[in-house]
Amino acid sequence: MSPEPSRVTLFSLYSVFLRLGLFSFGGGMSSWVHREIVDMRHWLTEDEFMAGYALGQILPGVNSTNLTIYIGQHLRGAIGAAVALAGLLSGPFVIVIAVGTVYRELLAIPGVAAAMAGFAAGAVGMLLRLGIVFARRVERRIVPGLVMAATFVAVGLLQWPLVAVVAVLAPLSIAAAWPRSTGDA
Repeated sequence: MSPEPSRVTLFSLYSVFLRLGLFSFGGGMSSWVHREIVDMRHWLTEDEFMAGYALGQILPGVNSTNLTIYIGQHLRGAIGAAVALAGLLSGPFVIVIAVGTVYRELLAIPGVAAAMAGFAAGAVGMLLRLGIVFARRVERRIVPGLVMAATFVAVGLLQWPLVAVVAVLAPLSIAAAWPRSTGDA
C-alpha cells in the first residue's frame, strides 16, 4: 500500500530524484527508480509503479522523465510532479554547465585546442571506417550507390544541411527501391 500523499515531503521527493539524476548514467534508470521508490521507500506499490512505467512508455518524450512526473504527481499532485522533475534534471544541468565552463577555460591552455581537434579527427576516422565496413555489406546496385554518393557530395563537400538532403534523397531512394509489379501476379 502506498503512503498518504502528504507523508512524502517535497524535500524527500526532490532529494531522491536529484540523486537518481546524478547517478543513473547510461540507461537503466527505470530499474533504479523502482528500487528506490518501491523496494526501499515503499512510496508506491508494485502495481502503481507498473502503471506509471507503462504510461511512461506510451507517452511521447523520455520514458524516465515521464515516469518521474507520474510518481511526483501520484505522491503530491502537480507540485510533486514539478519537484520530482526538477530534482531529476537539476543535477545533470549543473554538471553540464560546469563542464562547459571548464571546457571553455581549458581551451585557453596552449595545446588543448589542438588535442581536441585531434580527438575530433580520430572520431571522424572511426566513422569513416564504420562507413566503409557498412558499404562493403551493402548490395551492389546502382541506385543505392548513387544515393550514397549524392549524400556524401551534398553534405560532406557542398556542406548542405543534412535534414534538407535527407528530405530530398530519402523519398527518391525509397521510390527506387519500391518493389515493382512484374505483371505476373
